[in-house]
Amino acid sequence: MTVLPEDGLSLAAEFPDPTREQWQGLVAGVLRKSGRDLTGPAAEDALATALQDGLVTRPLYTADDAPASAPGAGYPGFAPYTRGGRAEGGAVSGWDVRQRHTGTDPARVNEAVLADLENGVTSLWLALGGSGVPVEALPAVLDGVYLDLAPLALDAGEEFGPAARALLRLHDERGVARDAVRGTLGADPVGVLARTGREEAGATGTAAELAALCAREYPGLRAVAVDALPYHEAGASDAQELGCSLATGVGWLRDLTAAGLSVEEACGQLEFRYAATADQFLTIAKLRAARRLWARVAEVCGAPAPAAAQRQHAVTSSVMMTRRDPWVNMLRTTVASLAAGLGGADSVTVLPFDHPLGLSDAFARRIARNTSTILLEESHLGRVIDPAGGSWYVESLTDALAHAAWDWFQEIERAGGQRAALRSGLIGERLAATWRERSAKLATRREPITGVSEFPQLGQVPVVRETAPPAPAGGLPSVHRDDAYEALRARSDAHLAATGARPRVFLAALGPAAAHTARAAFAAGLFQAGGIEPVHDPVSVDAATAADAFTRSGAAVACLCSSDALYAEGAAPVAEALKSAGAQRVFLAGRPGDLRETYLQAGVDEFVVAGGDAVAVLTSVLDRMGVA
Repeated sequence: MTVLPEDGLSLAAEFPDPTREQWQGLVAGVLRKSGRDLTGPAAEDALATALQDGLVTRPLYTADDAPASAPGAGYPGFAPYTRGGRAEGGAVSGWDVRQRHTGTDPARVNEAVLADLENGVTSLWLALGGSGVPVEALPAVLDGVYLDLAPLALDAGEEFGPAARALLRLHDERGVARDAVRGTLGADPVGVLARTGREEAGATGTAAELAALCAREYPGLRAVAVDALPYHEAGASDAQELGCSLATGVGWLRDLTAAGLSVEEACGQLEFRYAATADQFLTIAKLRAARRLWARVAEVCGAPAPAAAQRQHAVTSSVMMTRRDPWVNMLRTTVASLAAGLGGADSVTVLPFDHPLGLSDAFARRIARNTSTILLEESHLGRVIDPAGGSWYVESLTDALAHAAWDWFQEIERAGGQRAALRSGLIGERLAATWRERSAKLATRREPITGVSEFPQLGQVPVVRETAPPAPAGGLPSVHRDDAYEALRARSDAHLAATGARPRVFLAALGPAAAHTARAAFAAGLFQAGGIEPVHDPVSVDAATAADAFTRSGAAVACLCSSDALYAEGAAPVAEALKSAGAQRVFLAGRPGDLRETYLQAGVDEFVVAGGDAVAVLTSVLDRMGVA
């Protein structure tokens, strides 16, 4: 007889606990059907996924996978701060919704700022100087803003000194008590070095003076931004981004303590900025690992426990955003902001979906701020403290990422620190190598980009925005996932503008729709990713009709699409007919198998398959068509 617990709910009490070996046996049975004879741990390993930084995600996590080497996640608000820098997390007020403004017209930026503050934004991130409004226009930009209620984060690049003093002067002029001032002055000479390759003489001293002033007179204001975005935007992996931020933070502890601040005061002057991507679990793990790592650094440096809690500002990744089909960016930034909030970020900036296109319009800014509002007010995500805590997967991923980041941080320190590693080219070279590896995955579509490399829409009307101020340049590059495909699409757009039509490919489908639809859809998507318009008319061709259909299509190249069986029966004569009709190149969708030489002799030039280098194929096609 089953004995029920006191609450009367047996849950799964009547079922025996399954073992890992039983699960592995079921996996082995499924793999066996696909021709892979693996058993035990090998069957489980076959389903593992390799990530950057040598990390691996496994298909199953149990209590046995809890990281043995980790110091323990602890409690929210207590060392090592893995579970959050504040004991209450975001449960009281949610995370700080911080909107970025990059316009150059003070009146228009002021209008946008007021609209944001009236509709849910809780702090502002202002670009000043070369990437935004002039520093002297700051009073006009903040006209009508209650400075004691709206915290400000400045991003003035090399002009951070004048910008910081202008802001502090404005607070005094408006009678804001110094203990009521909140925000970040944004002093970031290391970030300027990373982005521009330039170091301004005396910049570190100026930043230290501001930090000392804030420590003495502005208890709610931080002077220095430890910005990891330049590394993320140059193609860094998550561990590399973390390692660079740690090395930068350690450098600032050295500089600020040398200027007379205590370790506790120096820690209190730093705000760390990280990228949040649509890989929600990696983003959550990254923010948790960042707090754990910084707590360790602060502990070694002698900072008391409360000062070791890292202040985090998460920004949705610009690298993941696309210029084509930019509406999909709304989905990407939603997942990224969700992950940032659940990962424990203190402030979250959602970049508008049209950010890659120029200056965002009012609709895009509205969607960006409402993304956080919905997550906080309707989904109540801020009401749960560290919801990922205790997940064997997330805890394991956090631990593995922390160790990978620590190794990179130590390598930077051995090279002389962050500034020295930037000057020597160590960081640039390592990030470039990481981006080359990722670019290969993007080119082969193992990392698909919706709306770009997968499901592109050639007929979609482009979204056009005003040109944004030029971003700082001269240092680390700025990359985007869609760069290679954007270059191909730009060639197609130029051809359309010059000739009135896009370059075309004729889809020579053999047999009934049931036989050719899958490969015809694959080929159409592949060529559309490069801006090449597929023509699939008529629905099916044979050796007698292929040449005429190809001529009528206006295409320069053709692609055979069908099943392996129908290829064996009719691909060769159709390929010969297409060549005789003037096809510059004939492709065949699928693997040729034993008939490779037969197809090549008949006129097939190349075989396109899933996992092949799409960018290389599309580039060669446009080159042969003479599309400049």
